[in-house]
Amino acid sequence: MIRTHRTVGSLLIRTALPSEAADIAELHARARATYYPDGLPEDGFDWPAGWRSAIERPDAHVLCAVRDGRLVGIASFRTAEAAPTDSVTLFQFHVDPGNWRMGIGADLHAACLEQWRTDGKRTATLHVHVDNERAQAFYARQGWTREREPEADEHHVTLHLAVTGE
Repeated sequence: MIRTHRTVGSLLIRTALPSEAADIAELHARARATYYPDGLPEDGFDWPAGWRSAIERPDAHVLCAVRDGRLVGIASFRTAEAAPTDSVTLFQFHVDPGNWRMGIGADLHAACLEQWRTDGKRTATLHVHVDNERAQAFYARQGWTREREPEADEHHVTLHLAVTGE
């Protein structure tokens, strides 16, 4: 759990609540739909249940960014199975598309970094959709680097970040 709420201007970043799982799933779907040119594929997964599970998972963190009482961003991370304990994987990171370019992503990312440092993490990994150039540019501005160029049949790019001091 994040140690304290973090307030940046009118933005509150805090631990997500299980009761917010459906709203988080809706924000997640809106954000994902922006990088699928033919529309969001139907995967049959119960996203509200998946988010509720992530929120309730004792070894995971789900942070949400709230502005004026509305959910505007989410981040989900934990140490992946069989990974070193000083590593963290950022599994989901989304800002509601209607709130892009307002600094929410940078503030949410800073809150993630703060938590990773508090938890003693030294490295972070994430996978971003190969067609999501906007997200890749955002992560590059935050200091993430590509592991390697994706193969022609790969759908995701792997990025890494050294989680260092301030």
